Amino acid sequence: MATKIRLQRHGKKGKPFYYIVVADARAPRDGRFIERLGSYNPNTNPATIDINFDKTLEWVNTGAQPTDTCRAILSYKGVLYKKHLEGGVKKGALTEEQAAAKFAEWTEQKDGKISGKKAGLVSAKDEARKAALAAEAKKKEEKAAAIAAKNAPVAEEEAPAEEAAAETDAAESAE
Repeated sequence: MATKIRLQRHGKKGKPFYYIVVADARAPRDGRFIERLGSYNPNTNPATIDINFDKTLEWVNTGAQPTDTCRAILSYKGVLYKKHLEGGVKKGALTEEQAAAKFAEWTEQKDGKISGKKAGLVSAKDEARKAALAAEAKKKEEKAAAIAAKNAPVAEEEAPAEEAAAETDAAESAE
């Protein structure tokens, strides 16, 4: 039986959520599956991938063929790299310790990239918020200046009228 590692779609329209499953190649996309390996949520940034690493590696080693998207996901999580290193150990090109060290180094680099992306997204969000607040403050100042300008000529016109009224009152009292 040909098995595939593929995505099974869940979630509502416009908000997909996927299970990563092992299924018979002849089964429908959202139909029967053999085992659920994890989940993939592309709605978050960066995408959230929860996967049972050992089970997935076991299925890949036994011959389950991942689809293109699942291949990218498994590569991102390091399952395919781990398989590659295990193949090197079987051929005698590497020792177990060397393979484990290479995989640990790769994992640290990958975690650094992911945390860097998350930090970049947070800082970009903060900068956008600060820019929005600055634009709002500038708009508020312009609005206040426009209101002050609108009210200022009225005050100047009233002042000469008050002065004229005061002069006429002074002239009347003088007479």
